[in-house]
Amino acid sequence: MSSLADSIGEMLATYPDPESGRPLGPMGQIQQIEVGDDTVTVRIGITTHCQPIADEFADAVADKILTIAPGKRVTVETPVHERPPARIGQIGLRAKSVILVGSGKGGVGKSTVAASLALTLQRLGAKVGLMDADVYGPSIPHLLGLRGRPAVSEQKKIEPIRLANAMPVMSMGFLLEPDQAVIWRGPMLHGSIQQFLKDTDWGELDYLVIDMPPGTGDIALTLSQNVPVSGAVVVCTPQEVALLDAVKAISMFRKVNIPIAGMVENMSGFLCPDCGKTYDIFGSGGAREKAEELGVAYLGGLPIDVTLRVAGDEGRLAEVIETDERARAPFEKIARALVRNLAAEAATAPPKASLPTL
Repeated sequence: MSSLADSIGEMLATYPDPESGRPLGPMGQIQQIEVGDDTVTVRIGITTHCQPIADEFADAVADKILTIAPGKRVTVETPVHERPPARIGQIGLRAKSVILVGSGKGGVGKSTVAASLALTLQRLGAKVGLMDADVYGPSIPHLLGLRGRPAVSEQKKIEPIRLANAMPVMSMGFLLEPDQAVIWRGPMLHGSIQQFLKDTDWGELDYLVIDMPPGTGDIALTLSQNVPVSGAVVVCTPQEVALLDAVKAISMFRKVNIPIAGMVENMSGFLCPDCGKTYDIFGSGGAREKAEELGVAYLGGLPIDVTLRVAGDEGRLAEVIETDERARAPFEKIARALVRNLAAEAATAPPKASLPTL
């Protein structure tokens, strides 16, 4: 029996960690291997960054074990393996992945997607922060029902507003009166985004999700110069006129060397709550076709959901994502697809060890 355990250990030692792409053995993530008469139980620590796909990772490892232990009943447990993020970029942000959520035009539900994606990643086990970079139309505070004015700590750091005492959220909406408009030129915009990134006490994050302003302004350039962005999620609706603007957004991100994490088709059909039938009000599948044409990942579609629309208007988006399994299901697919794609990228090109910024 012990020889089988040794064989499993040798095989798992070279298996890639989903976050880093490096072998599990040297990373100290293999915690236990037990072989019984007809069972195999292994415990492999997975970082919170990849907890959203821990079940997929466990299934893949189980299949691998079955190749050398056929007929055994294999159980793979994935407890949390602690690995704090290094400081990244010129500003020393402590986040493993920075994800931008953008669109070529307004009115496509980008802020709702950004907030829901952040909430879903957190619900699936990751440590997440949410930054509202849409300075001219900050809607994240309203969607989440958050109020208050950020304080400044003794260390001269901005204390973000925390959702349910957990997720840190920063938005210009916390600094303005509800009816007040921001009338700024580019340099002031640039300075506020830098301050949100650099001076906010974000803590240690797996994901910093940033809700971008609509269009192809210069905030993407500001972000690309300050932090290494893991990927941009481009939100669009199915009709052709919206897809044309989404293509421009993808072009902008590519010009400033920000990788495209994928496209999301919002308002992808209307699910009638009375009859259960789906109506394609704006068409359907346009984003998937455009993603294939442009060579970018398609992360998934989101139907028009009255429950989510009402929840956003009433500031209860977090509550609905937490409690309504049907409403959050499409976001879970998108969140897992995003993390899966990041893991696949890490596996093909594991990052070299980097020195943290002092």
